[in-house]
Amino acid sequence: MSSLSTGTTASNEAAASPAAPRRRGRGLAHGLVDDLGEKIRSQQLRPGDKLPTESAIMQSYGVSRTVVREALSKLQANGLVETHHGVGTFVLQPRTAGMFRLEGSDIATTVDVLAVLELRISLETESAGLAASRHSEEHLVSMRQALDEFERNVDEAGDTVAPDFRFHLTIAQATGNPYFADIMTHLGTTIIPRTRIAAIRTHDRRGEYLSRVNREHEEIFAAISRRDAESARAAMRIHLTNSRERLRVAQEAAKLADTAAVETRPAGSATT
Repeated sequence: MSSLSTGTTASNEAAASPAAPRRRGRGLAHGLVDDLGEKIRSQQLRPGDKLPTESAIMQSYGVSRTVVREALSKLQANGLVETHHGVGTFVLQPRTAGMFRLEGSDIATTVDVLAVLELRISLETESAGLAASRHSEEHLVSMRQALDEFERNVDEAGDTVAPDFRFHLTIAQATGNPYFADIMTHLGTTIIPRTRIAAIRTHDRRGEYLSRVNREHEEIFAAISRRDAESARAAMRIHLTNSRERLRVAQEAAKLADTAAVETRPAGSATT
């Protein structure tokens, strides 16, 4: 496969080297995630480096834009990169192992939360696009107040669930279609994963999880404010897909930990 043209930065050249042999379907995105992730972990791509454009990655790896966006979303969910719409995607400082861990008692609940997130991706992605086209100044003021309260409560270890839900509900109201708001109101604050998963609240050291959620909210708000419907849809999809991916990864890690504990338990030990 071809590499990027001469004159790119060292970080771009590192990120754009060819991936492993092509595979079909989701395997392409996983291969791209593995390749870029390894470059980040091996410091070929360093914190602060800007990744090549989507088009450059598509050309270098011979994959579609959909594959590139799925891979970047997974990298962002894993805390390796961060995307700023209109600016680019940047490598992040390595974070401590695991933003949060799931306990065994959380796993069953997580299955339900993941299902709700799938519903929200469909519902709220379109909601954000419509809100970008139809919102009023009053809607923007309400969203801004919710985000400011969210950020303030992150700093002060206060309640972030209420402003989080209010932000998403206001977006639904800004569509001008009452059914969007009706569905959100019916679901209530239980749509917020941390109201259902105690491990998020317990293990969110230094507010890393909430700070990331806050940055994703700001991306959504910025797109809605400038009436950029497509960017609003993309930002909402990234936000909810990231939430789903963070929970999925944590769930798999919890299952592996439980399996390892069973396998290492001495023969004849109590199982209660």
